[in-house]
Parts: sequence; C-alpha cells; structure tokens
Amino acid sequence: MNTLDDLAAEFAGLRAHLTAVAYRLTGSVSDAEDAVQESWLRLAALDGDRRAEIKELRAWLTTVVGRICLDRLRSATTRRETYVGQWLPEPIVTALGAPPSEDPLEAAVRDEGVRMAAMVVLDRLTPEQRVAFVLHDAFSVPFDEIADILGISTATARQHASRGRRALDDAQPPARASMAEQQEVLNRFVAALVSGDVRALAEVLHPDVVLIGDSDGKAKTTARVMVGADKIIRFFTGLLRMYRPGALTSGRPVLVNGDLGLYLPPSPGGEGYRDLDAHLQTMTIRDGLVVAVYDQANPDKLTRAAEPGTRPRT
Repeated sequence: MNTLDDLAAEFAGLRAHLTAVAYRLTGSVSDAEDAVQESWLRLAALDGDRRAEIKELRAWLTTVVGRICLDRLRSATTRRETYVGQWLPEPIVTALGAPPSEDPLEAAVRDEGVRMAAMVVLDRLTPEQRVAFVLHDAFSVPFDEIADILGISTATARQHASRGRRALDDAQPPARASMAEQQEVLNRFVAALVSGDVRALAEVLHPDVVLIGDSDGKAKTTARVMVGADKIIRFFTGLLRMYRPGALTSGRPVLVNGDLGLYLPPSPGGEGYRDLDAHLQTMTIRDGLVVAVYDQANPDKLTRAAEPGTRPRT
C-alpha cells in the first residue's frame, strides 16, 4: 500500500465482499453502501504509519464495517418502534436473464445467505447476535475480533453467535429452489389468480403459508402478518375486486435477492376501482408449494425496482 491510489485499487477489489457483509448485517441497501463508503474514509484518513500496521486489509476493513453496522443496527431498533406495520429487508432487485454484473450489490445476492427468507430470520436477532453470527459463520471473523467489536468477552461473543445460529436453525428457512421450479410455481400462482380459481390457488399454497407486507403506511398492503392459505386466498381474491382487471397480473418478472419475484407497476384506478401502488412480491418455496409471500410496497425501498440494475436518481 504505497500510495493512496494503490490503496484505492485494493479497496475496489474488496468492495463486493464488504457490501455483502454490510447488507447481511443491516438488511438495508443504503446503510450497506454508506457503511462501505465510511470504511474507505476511515482507511484513507490513516497516516502512513497507521496503514503500515494493517496486516491484512480485508480483515481490517471487515472489522471496521462490522463496527459501523453495529451502530446502525442499534439505532434502527429505535427507529423501527415508530415504523407502521411490518418491516422487511430492503430488496436487491436485478434484471431477470441479465448477464452477471460486477456491481457489488448484484454480486452479494449470488450468495444464498442473502435470499429474502434468510434475511427475514436475521432481522429477528438482536444487533449483537446478528453481528456475532454473520461475521463468524458467514465471513469467518475470529471471535476475539468480534468480541472487540461488541465490547464484550470472547465467551460472550460465542454465546451471541450460538443463539443466532440456533434461531436460524429453528426457523429453518428453505434452501433456494431451482429457477425452473420457481418459474413453474409462479406461473401456477399467477394463472390461478387471473382465473380466480380458488382451488388452484389452494393447490399452490402451503396450508400454513405466511404473507408479510411492508409499507410503513405509505402504500396499501397487509399491516399484520397473515397466516394460513384460506386467509391469504380470501385476501388475494378480494384484491382482484378492488383494482382494475389485469392490474394485479401485469407484473414483470425480476430477481429479488437472487430469487424470482414480480414487480407490479403502479396502476390508476377510477370507475370504482382503487389506484394500485407499486409492489414487489417475492415467494419462498418448499417442496413445490409457496410457504411465504413477501409483499414490499414501501416506496422508499423500491427505488431500484422499476429499473433493475440502475441507481436511484438523486
């Protein structure tokens, strides 16, 4: 690391890794990008002697990002006390069928650990459990370094990681289904919805399927977690009557955290129909059945959904 340009080049090579760390820790694209940028600023601000003390840059930056994300997780806990309804991780939306990109966010979603089902489980952990579990189990950070980040003993850091691991195991988020299976299940679901075929909908939904909506009161979706195929079928068939014909079935397939999803663009109402807000829907599939539906309607989290692969305009 002779010059700042050399350092910047080495940092650029680590950006995808650091983005994956930060996103898995925070569940927020903006927080992840901010944490990575802050880690660069802290690195660049070091004088030559301090930089020379860094034995392994990847490990040093991972630790720095972990500290920054811990602070953000703790402040997010307070912010979410005033959040309206349920909170879902901010999705990473990429174009279906697009060639692999070097964008750090797109690289991050290739890891199965950032699929929406896994991210939802991570969000149930305390900030300390999440940092300890993610840094150790996903990125092999030693417990003594994690203890230093958290300001606790190594033994306590181990306990936090163990509790996080146990919570993830207990929730048993299913592994990512193949793209062919996801496409087949999604096609069946949409076809049943279009035709209003209640029996066909029941055949594609697990009896204990869960529907989680996220809007922060800024769009229309379910405010509470909905459980059970019967309730969810009534919910979807009711929506068909609220919106213009075709509004709920005109979605564009996209990848959401690496899984198949649907982006529903806004649609005007009128003539007795309601205006439809933009929605991004993702499903989790187990054994050919939908076990969870995540309906992201918060416009603050959909800035990248309309044009996957692009940055939001500022």
